[in-house]
Amino acid sequence: MADKHSHNIAVDDEECQSSGSKIQLLNTTPPPHDEKRKHQSLTLTELLGLNELASSELWRASVGEVIGTAVLVFMLDTIVISTIDADIKMPNLVLSVLVAVIITILLLAVHPVSGGHINPIISFSAALVGIISMARAVVYILAQCLGAVLGALALKAVVSSTLEHNFSLGGCTLTVIAEGPNGPVSVGLDTAQGFWLELFCSFIFLFGSIWMAYDHRQAKQLGLVLVFGIVGVVLGLLVFVSTSVTGQKGYGGAGMNPARCIGPAIVRGGHLWDGHWVFWAGPAIACVVFYLYTKIIPSQHHKAKAYDHDVYNVFKVMFGTKTK
Repeated sequence: MADKHSHNIAVDDEECQSSGSKIQLLNTTPPPHDEKRKHQSLTLTELLGLNELASSELWRASVGEVIGTAVLVFMLDTIVISTIDADIKMPNLVLSVLVAVIITILLLAVHPVSGGHINPIISFSAALVGIISMARAVVYILAQCLGAVLGALALKAVVSSTLEHNFSLGGCTLTVIAEGPNGPVSVGLDTAQGFWLELFCSFIFLFGSIWMAYDHRQAKQLGLVLVFGIVGVVLGLLVFVSTSVTGQKGYGGAGMNPARCIGPAIVRGGHLWDGHWVFWAGPAIACVVFYLYTKIIPSQHHKAKAYDHDVYNVFKVMFGTKTK
């Protein structure tokens, strides 16, 4: 999920260290004096990554995000509909297991192309901590939203109108309209509850899994498959927890992926827009909190290479202070 100064969060093995599309193993020795001087002379344009917008590599990588997110939305929303429609016992548990498997497979598939983000939370947090530039993050997030719309359109094309209506195309919901004794009523969570669940679950997702991918020491020690497997398992557990702790019909669980939520909302519309801002605001604040956490903890516990795009460095240049 971060490459060399850009987009592969996991380190390569010994044979692939020379590849330009991968980041190198963490070097714990201090950088040479000329390397420090190069980092100190970075301009605001370079820190924001605006020069990357002219690179065909960025746009080719974004295609991976489009396709990866489209497949993610199609698969996850299909799983949501099928597990609930099958009327099995504990559908949220089955859903959580399948989510973990699908996420792991897709991350492994998309990682060689773009770093395997397929989630605005990952792209935005990676930009804040400096693994990728803000320009790349914006392009990736737009690509993910486009992919989510395509995935939702594909799902709409293959499901019946009844399933589409009954399950809101598998989208992110806080409430649904159900038949009550005195007519239709809204059931689910209130907006405040949904917001806090989204914020907490998104932060736990970053803290409990993505952190391992950002830290090259852990990524190297655990290996690519295990790191992505942990990411999938953590997401699956959070889906299970968020749906179990509320027990509210109508609440689809923590989204933890704004792109996955906006795709069905654009295609299906209607009540999917009710409280939709929660699925963006919660994760965005969680990313900022996670970034502050990385700045507060002792530096020896946060090891990574080439964090030039750290948003703190961007602000220092904006206000006339050289980066360090």
